[in-house]
Amino acid sequence: MNTSVSIAGVEFKNPVTTASGTFASGKEYSEFVDLGKLGAVTTKGVANVPWEGNPTPRVAETYGGMLNAIGLQNPGIDVFIERDIPFLKQYDTRIIVNVCGRTTEDYVEVVEKLSDTDIDMMEINISCPNVKEGGIAFGQDPSMAEAITAEVKKYAKQPVIMKLSPNVTDITVMAKAVVNGGADAVSLINTITGMKIDINKRQFVLANKTGGLSGPAIKPVAVRMVYQVANAVNVPIIGMGGISNAEDAIEFILAGATMVSIGTANFLNPYTTAEVVTGIEEYMRDNSVDNIYDIIGIVK
Repeated sequence: MNTSVSIAGVEFKNPVTTASGTFASGKEYSEFVDLGKLGAVTTKGVANVPWEGNPTPRVAETYGGMLNAIGLQNPGIDVFIERDIPFLKQYDTRIIVNVCGRTTEDYVEVVEKLSDTDIDMMEINISCPNVKEGGIAFGQDPSMAEAITAEVKKYAKQPVIMKLSPNVTDITVMAKAVVNGGADAVSLINTITGMKIDINKRQFVLANKTGGLSGPAIKPVAVRMVYQVANAVNVPIIGMGGISNAEDAIEFILAGATMVSIGTANFLNPYTTAEVVTGIEEYMRDNSVDNIYDIIGIVK
């Protein structure tokens, strides 16, 4: 039984990774999960300089999920390279580094610094607002998404995954744009913009007013978008959005995802990633599936 998958020449022992921002660099979770059992660890977003993130409160529980407006708080690329990459290199797992920035130059600076490190892939978070364009997220404008992909690809020595925002009219337009820009793979979906109001205080629960909705509530939207993108472009897809167990993960794989990312579920159950790896193996065994590629995208 073969659970290994390949994306842009990088081999993964199984199709399970972690969703950026929910697993940090894996240090906290290594007490619960053998990181060497995962196909990859995808790190929290890292920028060219330290980001403080948004004011608190910046997390709120919602029905079927959570809202977050963390604001991509991170220590910056220099600390990340010195501290986090050596930690992850102790484990037999692939390393995918999520990159964020406010301008194209910010992204390029991080990509250049990562090019000389021993990581496997980069995931570019284009949901960050482009300050030069008045706060429009790169991921909501096809021409900007294509341009930043092309620019990042000029400097990247590792394969590039472009992370797509669901906060668009047509996800396939964005997928085609980044593929035209040279993306080696796409990951989707990022969080859906949401809001929560405290009816007793009569004010917003989050200091930022809005936040990103994640968790089981968004899974049907995520599965639909993965299916659409799988049938619109010919690059591998890392699917995410509300995956809580192996059944959820397999649903994404049937829709067309080559890999899956687990995010919010980690907060509820820190063992989720390892359980999903085991659950996929059991599903394949029970259904006489010899190779995971036999089921990727077979639902049409």
